[in-house]
Amino acid sequence: MIQTPSFYTYFGKTYRIESTPDGGLTGYLLNPRTGEFDEKPEHVREVMWAMASSDISKVPEEKFVQETERARAYELKGAGPVFALYETIDGLYEQARREGRGLEPQESALIRSLRKRTFKMWEDELARRAAGEPPSFRAEPRFPEYKPPAEGDSQ
Repeated sequence: MIQTPSFYTYFGKTYRIESTPDGGLTGYLLNPRTGEFDEKPEHVREVMWAMASSDISKVPEEKFVQETERARAYELKGAGPVFALYETIDGLYEQARREGRGLEPQESALIRSLRKRTFKMWEDELARRAAGEPPSFRAEPRFPEYKPPAEGDSQ
């Protein structure tokens, strides 16, 4: 029997398996274009039975949180407290880069702490929205979705 929730990386995205009220299992895959987790139960069996590989692997909750927030910070833009914290994290990396050094241990610890905080902020926000409350912040994709030129369009 699988203990839930359980946490994975799935082809470069984070994936969480949870129990359903009827005793079954479902899964949630991070949608990097919205920052939300989309229910994707069709991946549960594949994830549970995957042998350790570079494409699917079980991870501790801490790594799941860090990877989720790294993806959200990279893929999304917006305004509000979550994005201010993402900018703080970016500033720590930028300062170390400008100074030609790696992150100091206390900087790494601060980044991990800030990502835990932003993860909680997202969880609280998504719970509010699920309860029918209006969004307290908006996020949008940082990178436009690639659309190949229509047939007959000149380059």
